[in-house]
Amino acid sequence: METRPLRSALYIPGSKPRALDKARTLHCDAILFDLEDAVAPDAKVEARATLTQALQAGGYGRRLRLVRINGRDTDWGADDLRAVAGMPCDGVLVPKVGGPADLDAVADALPDLPIWAMIETPLGVLNAQSIAGHPRLDGFVMGTNDLAKDLGAQSRDAMTTALHHSLLAARAAGIAAIDGVFNAYQDTDGLLAEAVAGRDMGFDGKSLIHPAQIATANDVFGPSDADVDLARRQIAAFDAAVAGGQGVAVLDGRIVENLHIATARVTLAKAAAIAASGDA
Repeated sequence: METRPLRSALYIPGSKPRALDKARTLHCDAILFDLEDAVAPDAKVEARATLTQALQAGGYGRRLRLVRINGRDTDWGADDLRAVAGMPCDGVLVPKVGGPADLDAVADALPDLPIWAMIETPLGVLNAQSIAGHPRLDGFVMGTNDLAKDLGAQSRDAMTTALHHSLLAARAAGIAAIDGVFNAYQDTDGLLAEAVAGRDMGFDGKSLIHPAQIATANDVFGPSDADVDLARRQIAAFDAAVAGGQGVAVLDGRIVENLHIATARVTLAKAAAIAASGDA
């Protein structure tokens, strides 16, 4: 189970120096530096240089730095791969992954860099288990806009099966899974409802398109005070039961077993990491 906080993953265009600079001050857990959809075709080449310069300048702190490249079947994909090899980042995010073979060339080109996969096509969803099993893969980011387009889906509910299937594959492989974006960035209530649904489904966090969405994602996907209190009490109750020769404990009228303690320890680890970052 993922212990590094991934509550909020904000897309930042690699072509926008002001946005790249502002990202250094934002309280998101991850930055998805984008060379793909957020960059116009005539700005692709300059965006690589702009992003490289920004990453080399540093200042992004503990945030996970992922660079989304263009697909290898585009005019820019191969050059993006070569550029990422020289960028001080934490991973490369590969778009429109349809199967594990799509990751092999990336793995060969970037032998020391973790790989993340965008799951955003029907083929990618159907092959999610084999993609998740790739030995170099660290996580999924759901591309719900492209997936909705390909499916002809008119609502998020219509993608529930695809989201569940992808999440199951990620969990079976022990990798992270970040939910898709919510497009109406000024609709706070809508974002809250969708974030809660993603959290309850089991996602580690939500990808975002605007800094105004960060606080909501952090609040929804981060452990609450009540979560932390319960985790501590579960551990204490279980430890006391074990000390008394029992295999299970009872807390608040509920059984507490080893599996609950594993979850409780993850909760406390996430809470500690968030507190240490100053982004609680």
